[in-house]
Amino acid sequence: MMTNETIRKLNELKLFGMAHAFSHQTESATTGHLSFEERVGLLVDHEVTYRDDKRLRRLLANAKLREPACIEDLDYEAKRGLDRSTMASLALCNWIRHGVNVVITGATGLGKTWIACALGNQACRHGMTVKFERVPLLLEELAITHADGTFRKRIAAISKLDLLILDDLGINTLTPERRSDLLEVIESRSGNKATVVTSQLPVKRWHDYLADGNPTVADAIMDRLVSNVHRIELAGESLRTKRRQQTGRA
Repeated sequence: MMTNETIRKLNELKLFGMAHAFSHQTESATTGHLSFEERVGLLVDHEVTYRDDKRLRRLLANAKLREPACIEDLDYEAKRGLDRSTMASLALCNWIRHGVNVVITGATGLGKTWIACALGNQACRHGMTVKFERVPLLLEELAITHADGTFRKRIAAISKLDLLILDDLGINTLTPERRSDLLEVIESRSGNKATVVTSQLPVKRWHDYLADGNPTVADAIMDRLVSNVHRIELAGESLRTKRRQQTGRA
């Protein structure tokens, strides 16, 4: 009865990891030889692990990463210009803490989105807030917020993220309004927060894409995106094509 009452109180205090570990201790003979201090230490360790796991699940759910990617699963065998030491350095997430951007460019099928999501997953594992956004859809959503009066609130939320992933920059033509909205997104994070951008367009073609008659806005976006940046330039054969060929041979 005393054990059940203790477990009930631990759950009421929302010490769910500790409650589970205490229940396990009382049912297992393997902890009987441990000292009081050792058993309490195990309870605390279980509670910390439970809270860390819960936080990670919440961060990943909120990030809405497009791919279930992680740093450990990146393919370095494919010849596409992905450097292992660069990724190991990025995996430390110091670039996020310092508000440095990452730009990933290359043709379709080379894994740009997968790499971006792996970086997002790693950031979540470091306890950071992340959000994955496809640029065309984000700009559509921002256009709606102008109509319902929530634009500034949306930009404020974006500005607070530790890491924003902007996928597929350059895939759609920009109207003047959407170009302006993109500048607002970039400006809200410039110098303080990190952004990952993926694009099929090489960086040297970004200014022409962003300008379209308004070089001032293009200059502002480029200055904020690529002046403080790690570049990952992918090349080579499409991984999707390679996998299809391997499957066909199998």
